Formats: sequence, structure tokens, C-alpha cells
Amino acid sequence: MSESGFPFSSERIFTLSEANALVPELEQHWTAIKQGRQILIDTRDEVKKASAQASVGGGTVMGVKYIKGLQDINGSLHAIQEMGVVIKDVEIGLCDFPFMLNDKLVFLCWKSGEDHVGWWHDIDSGYNSRQPLDQSEI
Repeated sequence: MSESGFPFSSERIFTLSEANALVPELEQHWTAIKQGRQILIDTRDEVKKASAQASVGGGTVMGVKYIKGLQDINGSLHAIQEMGVVIKDVEIGLCDFPFMLNDKLVFLCWKSGEDHVGWWHDIDSGYNSRQPLDQSEI
């Protein structure tokens, strides 16, 4: 729980327009995360071999590439969290935005690949319970 008592790390409450304005930047971060993840997959076997030989001076030319992949992932995840966005699923690029809907704190829900934020769900539920935003309620 955050210092404010919120059941998540963000203390920011978004408007729908603020959340939608972040979508292009979020897509850039999720692209970097996917690319970094692919680097880790591509270098995994070579890094495992080097790690097994570490006690006898192992190493690999892939080490720099592997570290860059880790840094890209870490930097993008950190940047998303710094925006106040709640990361829910790294595999699919799922993000939530704290939002007030009819005087109730809920999450706006967005997934990488969607062109705008168009879903919401209760704080204590998740992706499978998301509902389309009704513009008349906002």
C-alpha cells in the first residue's frame, strides 16, 4: 500500500484525456521492453555458458548486448511507473490508470496495441473484468 493508503504504488488520479495522452509514449516504452526481452531470449544460451564458466574467467561477447537488454527493460518499466501508471502485466503490456468514475476509485485499463484507453475495471478486479467506458458516465 502506498503512503496515501492507495492499494497500489501510484498516488496520481488520471483524467481520461491524461491517460489517452500517454498512450503514444507508453507504446514506445512497451516496444523497448519487447525488444529488450527479445535480446535476453536471443542471448540466453550464450550467457548461460559464460555464467557456467565464470569461476575460470568465463565471459562472452554477448554480455554487453545482454546487459543492454536488461537496462532497456528496466529503464522503460521505471519510466512507466514514474508517470503514475500501474503496470499489471509485462508480457502483454497491460497498464492501469487510477481514475474516479462516479465518485468511485477505479482503474482505467489499457493494453499495448490499443489506440486509446477505452476500458475500466474495479480496483480489486482485473483485465478479465474490464468493461467498456460509457462516455455518458465520464
